[in-house]
Amino acid sequence: MTLLYSLRFPAKAALLSVGLSLGFHFASAQEAPPRTPVYPVPAPTPSDTISVGEVGQTTEAREFAVPSVIGMGPSKGIVAHIERLSDFRIDTKTKSNTEGVADVNTRTTVTKNSRAFIKAYAPLWNRPHLKVILGVNYDREEFQFKDPDASPFYRNLEDKGLKTLGAQLAAIRPIDEVHWYLARVKGELNGDYTSESSNLGFNDYLKMSGEFIYGWKRNARFAWGVGLQLSYTFGRQSIYPVILYNRTWNEHWGVESLFPARVTFRYNVNEKTLLLGGYTVDGLNYNITLREPLPNSNLTTLIIRETELKPRLRLEREIYDFLWFGIEAGYRYNASFNGFDYDGNRGFSLFRAGTRPRIIDNTLGGAPYASLEVFIVPPRKLLKKTMGK
Repeated sequence: MTLLYSLRFPAKAALLSVGLSLGFHFASAQEAPPRTPVYPVPAPTPSDTISVGEVGQTTEAREFAVPSVIGMGPSKGIVAHIERLSDFRIDTKTKSNTEGVADVNTRTTVTKNSRAFIKAYAPLWNRPHLKVILGVNYDREEFQFKDPDASPFYRNLEDKGLKTLGAQLAAIRPIDEVHWYLARVKGELNGDYTSESSNLGFNDYLKMSGEFIYGWKRNARFAWGVGLQLSYTFGRQSIYPVILYNRTWNEHWGVESLFPARVTFRYNVNEKTLLLGGYTVDGLNYNITLREPLPNSNLTTLIIRETELKPRLRLEREIYDFLWFGIEAGYRYNASFNGFDYDGNRGFSLFRAGTRPRIIDNTLGGAPYASLEVFIVPPRKLLKKTMGK
């Protein structure tokens, strides 16, 4: 199955998104910018979470603080992304739930692991004292194996569309010239929720996440904050502390981070080119219906939890005014890619049980990856006109 090639967005919708994105930009600054402001205005990074709260935030008026800083990349209204990993080894242990029956061990090579997503952001409310952003996303992941017949687990995943359909609301609330806070809530359907053979319901596929961060804007080049995040970054739903740290040291160098999930160092080549480097920790959680039973098991459904660390290098470059592209390369270290029992104990719960029996224990080899991204940003001329330049 193709990943996202069948998706289309009308030209009017793209232009509307660009127009809406302009609503996030503001004219004044907390401190004087460089004499020659040749670097892009702030915008979100490609990943989720806090980024959506930063959409289009430029330097604010003195009486209102925001988490973004001078030098961050162009604001993104619509983002299309495709990613491919090289071949890598997979070792699988299928655990028996029958006493006296041995576990089954298999090994093969993953010859295809492709991922793609489309994301879009738009302001619902844009005032100096409150900004509310709506975000939507569609993600898809697929696997192919060199020898799918080596294990029913491989046959269950072969060419299966593992999908994510999500929506989120983020609100950023400047309190005064120094303090701000951000809150976000997100709901996603994860897994094979469009499968005709699925015997799972809406609540089985639904995953909820969110975050709250309280921060300080020290000046136009430095903002930081602390908070809590509820997410699947580390495989299963969990709450952990986060530290936001955005800083631009000079006209070229800066850092954008939401530790521990990601840290990115930035080099501003000019207003049309950015170089980025750092790491991300990505977590995925899919509920699927099995096509055939696993060895020594009567399961009909399975939870797949995936966590990986990705050191990366990235280039973002303007193609033409409102149209940019990004290319990225890095290495994927897999921390976990395991299957858990999901039969029984169904129904939606904000804190899903984390002690389910592990049925599939996988060990994945590391693999280099590459990705290509195209995104729409506010046109430069319209942005300067809106900002009174």
